[in-house]
Amino acid sequence: MQIGIVGLGLIGGSFARAIKEQTDHTVLAYDIDRSTILGASLIGAIDGELDDTALANCDLLLLSLYPQAVVDYVTSHASQIKPDTIVIDCCGVKRVVCEPLCKLAKDYGFHFLGGHPMAGTQFWGFSHARASLFKGASMILTTDGVNDIRVLETVKTFFLALGFEKLTFTTAEEHDEIIAYTSQLAHIVSNAYVKSPTAMVRKGFSAGSYRDMTRVAKLNVDMWTELFLENGDNLTKELELLIDHLQEYRDALQERDEIKLRQLLEDGRQTKRQAG
Repeated sequence: MQIGIVGLGLIGGSFARAIKEQTDHTVLAYDIDRSTILGASLIGAIDGELDDTALANCDLLLLSLYPQAVVDYVTSHASQIKPDTIVIDCCGVKRVVCEPLCKLAKDYGFHFLGGHPMAGTQFWGFSHARASLFKGASMILTTDGVNDIRVLETVKTFFLALGFEKLTFTTAEEHDEIIAYTSQLAHIVSNAYVKSPTAMVRKGFSAGSYRDMTRVAKLNVDMWTELFLENGDNLTKELELLIDHLQEYRDALQERDEIKLRQLLEDGRQTKRQAG
């Protein structure tokens, strides 16, 4: 296949490197930063630049931009995407992307699936991209409006070849509800946690639990601001629930209620055991 990648950051760059290292597909890419395209070409991560002519010949198009940028790109290039091309975005929210792009796909004859690779690091940019990023990860796909079994089989074969362990199929609504808890809430908690003055004097007093808790505090501010706002309804619900639970622990400590504190800790331990 001829594969186009729009955006060569951590995710798009890792897709390019994985495709080149693990498949025989041709990879063409576009990035607003010309030096990134040059660097990717020099190390063999891409075969060339994705211009309008090449876009019209792509069999698969991966969009690794911020949500609004994805919508803007497809809106302005929809007429150049050939019918039956598979178009997949890689954004961390789905409703705001899937609604307009599913409509464009229907109007122009290409296949659109919302995508979210459950892989990443606290770093961003092509310099941190690596072919092994997706090894053992889950690839989430929303299939609203796509029921062609040949398309789904092509997508499954493609992502498994890049090292993904499994594909998870869902809807845009369910994706945003769950991701608010599993990803977005964790980033907010980590970012808020390090604001304690104690963080400045904790050296020599921290180990694995501190590293785990603070790993994603150093985040891409622009990207996560957009993701949080686009999923604000679901994220607010999760934040309110967390605040309520934290209040319970604080009350137990202030009241020196050993029985209540033990029960809260046991409830959390059992919940983790059940949830995995």
